[in-house]
Amino acid sequence: MGDTLGASGSRSGCVFRHLIGLLLLAVCLSGVSGQALAARVAVILSDDSAPYQEAYEVVRSYLDDSGHKTVRIYAKGLTPVALKEARLAVAVGVLAADALADLPTTPPVLAVLVPRAWYLKTGRARLSDEGNRQASAIYIDQPIERQAALIRLAFPDARRVGVLLSPSQAGLQSELESALRAQRLSLVHAILANDEQLIIPLESVLADSDLLLALPDPQVINRNTAQSILLTSYRYRDPVVGYSRSLTRAGALLSLHSSPAEIGRQTAEWVNAALLGSMVRLPAPAHPAYFSISINEQVARSLGFTLPPAVELEKRLGGVR
Repeated sequence: MGDTLGASGSRSGCVFRHLIGLLLLAVCLSGVSGQALAARVAVILSDDSAPYQEAYEVVRSYLDDSGHKTVRIYAKGLTPVALKEARLAVAVGVLAADALADLPTTPPVLAVLVPRAWYLKTGRARLSDEGNRQASAIYIDQPIERQAALIRLAFPDARRVGVLLSPSQAGLQSELESALRAQRLSLVHAILANDEQLIIPLESVLADSDLLLALPDPQVINRNTAQSILLTSYRYRDPVVGYSRSLTRAGALLSLHSSPAEIGRQTAEWVNAALLGSMVRLPAPAHPAYFSISINEQVARSLGFTLPPAVELEKRLGGVR
């Protein structure tokens, strides 16, 4: 009897010690896993202006809640030492992206609030070091398909959409034609020659268009030309579809845009997902997932347009990527 009890106790002790060992191993592995998921993220800002700060604060707040550590750095004077121990770098704006690309080595890079044309032409090759490191982007500009869909919803009687393109954006012509055609719209465009006066091609486009689609092209629309474009369009009774809330306030009838906070939210979601595993995995470059529409009601009344509410347009555009 004693031998039987002794053997049984010995077996129970072994089983107990085995279970304790498994429990300790699980605790250790869970601690290692938690440490592996937490990461240092360097957020490089092009400068200290409000839009970049707004995007950073959203990213920081989201990632801090996820257990990651964010570090704010400015593009001016950026050095490799500032990126020490960072698993991922986020470049906010073109200047920040260029500053990162100038460094000999960097962690994987996500560029946000950058124009699609810039990224495809030069940014992607420079940030990826010709394919030697991961790079991706969240563009500042809206997908053309979404813009075309908005035009169809807001202006059901429109048939011809005017666009001014700079030489650097001339490659968009075929994309514009395709997206507009899908909405039963045709493209009327002009490509500005270098140093050409804007008024002649602008009036030529407006004369044959039902509205003007403004694209975020600084060679066409900038602080020196925006007012002239808006006033000339108004004189032709052509509404302007813009790309920022400030352009709506300045006189565009409506605009489709993504705020720095909205792009910051998408950035944080991408970063958090990219850092889930042992390897950083960035998704392919994309347009903003979150967006808003602003309407200048005074301009709408002056031009005789009645538009659906902005919230309704946003809801109906929700599935257009």
